[in-house]
Amino acid sequence: MKYKRADGVELTADLYLPPGYKKESGPLPGFVWAYPREFKSADAAGQVKGSPHTFTRLSWGGPIYWVMRGYAVLDNASMPIVGEGDQEPNDTYVKQLVASAQAVVDYAASLGVLDPTRVGVGGHSYGAFMTANLLAHSDIFRAGIARSGAYNRTLTPFGFQAEERTYWQAPEVYYEMSPFSYADKLKEPILFIHGEADNNSGTFPIQTERFYNAIKGHGGTARYVVLPYESHGYAAKESILHTLWEMDIWLETYVKKAKEKPKDEKVNLKY
Repeated sequence: MKYKRADGVELTADLYLPPGYKKESGPLPGFVWAYPREFKSADAAGQVKGSPHTFTRLSWGGPIYWVMRGYAVLDNASMPIVGEGDQEPNDTYVKQLVASAQAVVDYAASLGVLDPTRVGVGGHSYGAFMTANLLAHSDIFRAGIARSGAYNRTLTPFGFQAEERTYWQAPEVYYEMSPFSYADKLKEPILFIHGEADNNSGTFPIQTERFYNAIKGHGGTARYVVLPYESHGYAAKESILHTLWEMDIWLETYVKKAKEKPKDEKVNLKY
């Protein structure tokens, strides 16, 4: 799919629909999977990515499996963070992130294939960071899945991703970009999964542990799954299958079968 966000930046996403699906059957619940990237110009951010002629490849960490569970899957959804001229991309990170997410949901809904009231979002590593921010700063999604992420940028004070400024040079950017700073605002259900032995310097497990505690402490809905012996990517068959199982239950409960409920109502997942 090719579409534009509100500021005119060109975006793309790969849309997967269940076999035999017809629009007459009605819009589907959706699952958006993405990983933000930084650019110094709108033209660079809008460049053509991928090809419709390549074979579909399944990986242990991808979202495509859920097309067989009746979801409209939006994979590789563009989430460009643009900073032109003297402006750095992350100076307006949250605003651009929300705009990109709104654009992909609105466009898929305009095609008649997506129910915009039943959409989940997920990502791995920086995609997990993205997921938490989207839940904290928007009402676009019903639930999120965040795997092996970082949520408090003050714990990566000497830069992260393409951010070259240190915490001491741009403390307000580190604060605003950290979903940990907004744990009290995050009310949609979020599933955390993290390898117990994550050796990626930016995503030590304490990132998830402390963020999970902060959300629960403010009455939010969250689940924290730790995978024994796993690093930043997961390798064991048991870990991968368990991850897929956790994700499926989360999406089925909080996205596909989502319904309005009182704030104090407890949902018992069938694990």
